Amino acid sequence: MKSLFDPTTYKETKTRIQALQPDSAASWGKMNVGQMVTHCQFPLKVALSDKPRKAKWNPIMRLFKKSLYNDKPWRKNLPTAPEAKITDNRDLDFEREKLLSMVDAFYNKREQQEWQPHPMFGHFTHEQWGQLEYKHLDYHLGQFGV
Repeated sequence: MKSLFDPTTYKETKTRIQALQPDSAASWGKMNVGQMVTHCQFPLKVALSDKPRKAKWNPIMRLFKKSLYNDKPWRKNLPTAPEAKITDNRDLDFEREKLLSMVDAFYNKREQQEWQPHPMFGHFTHEQWGQLEYKHLDYHLGQFGV
């Protein structure tokens, strides 16, 4: 499984983000490209937060958790958490720079071994965090053909 902590994967992911264009169209889903780039910031914000938190998850999430960081592709049109839904128009260039900055900040934590629990899924290992963040970005970048 690829990880955003891997230097090659990190560079490849940034190149894919930079390849997005204002007229990039989604192969599935309701978001436009600016909304998608904004949406992709949410999981990175969670990972980058050092604020202590307790996981608020239920046993059903446990069933879904392993799919977050394994090689099996996610199915199209997965539901989005309400706080991560973006419905207003967003400026692609502005949001892309924010996303790239967050990807850099996440990559710069590649040596960090202790992570706060995810608010929905609980504890992830260092390796799982890198895989999870890559898989989410890969899913949405693929959605927009890059």
